[in-house]
Amino acid sequence: MADVQDIDGKPCEEKLPSTSLKHETREMLSRHRKEISQLQNKEIELKKAAAKGFSHNGNDKSNTDNLVKAIAGVSVAPQQGHPKTSKGAKRREKRAQQEAAREQRIQEEQSSIMSDRMIEGEKFERKLKPLGFTIKEIKPDGHCLYRAVEDQLSLQSGGSSPYAYQELREMAAAYMRKHASDFLPFFLSENVIDGDSDDSPAEKFEDYCKEVESTAAWGGQLELGSFPNVEMGKEYKSDGGSSSSTGTIWLSYHKHAFGLGEHYNSVFPDLNIQV
Repeated sequence: MADVQDIDGKPCEEKLPSTSLKHETREMLSRHRKEISQLQNKEIELKKAAAKGFSHNGNDKSNTDNLVKAIAGVSVAPQQGHPKTSKGAKRREKRAQQEAAREQRIQEEQSSIMSDRMIEGEKFERKLKPLGFTIKEIKPDGHCLYRAVEDQLSLQSGGSSPYAYQELREMAAAYMRKHASDFLPFFLSENVIDGDSDDSPAEKFEDYCKEVESTAAWGGQLELGSFPNVEMGKEYKSDGGSSSSTGTIWLSYHKHAFGLGEHYNSVFPDLNIQV
C-alpha cells in the first residue's frame, strides 16, 4: 500500500476509512428521514381514505380494520395458524350454545302450548256460545278452583260472594275430613303412599286435608266433589240439577290453558249474545 503524505511530504494517518464511515452515516440518516416522511405521508393518506370510506370497494369492514391496524402499527399480513382459545372463552361459548338451545326448546314448547290452548278455547266457544255463555279468566295461582267458585257465588248473589276462596278451602277440607270414608279410596288411588313412611293412610289423608285448607295447592276432583254437599246456602246449591237454574254453578276445566297444568275458569252469561 502506498504511503500517504501531507503537503509538506510528511507521512499522515489513513483518512479514507473515516471519510467512508461518515458518508455512510449521512446516507443512512437521509434514508431514515425519507422513510419517516413516507410513513407520515402514508398515514395521512390512510386517515383520509378512512374518513371518506371505501364505498368503491366491496370489503369496507375488512379495509377499515386493516387501516386501523396499519395506523396503529400492527401488521395486517395473515397470521399463520389459529390463536389458542382460552378456557374462559370456551366456557362462555358453551354457555351461549346451551342458552340458545334452551331458548329454542322454550319457543317450541310455547308454540305447542299456544296451539293446544287455541284448539281448546275454540271447542269451549263452540259449546258455550249457543247457550249464551262465555268464559271469565281466573287468576292461575293455585287457588283457581276456589276463586272460580267464589266468582260464581258473586254472580248468583248479585253482589259479593258470601264466602272468600280461602273460606271455601277450609269448608272443603272440613267436609272431606267428616266424610273420610267417602274420599279416602279416591285419595289412595290418586296418591302414591310412601312405603318408607310410618304414617297410616288415614294420617296421610289428614295431611292432605291440611294442605287443602292452608296452602295454594291446586284443587282437583276430590275438592270439586265436596262442594255440592258443603252447607253454603241456597244461592250455591243446584236446584234439581237443571242447567237453567239460577242456583247452578258453571265452571270450565282447562287442560292446556297454561304450561304448569290444569286450570279452572268461571263461566257466566255473555250479555252480548242473543240466544
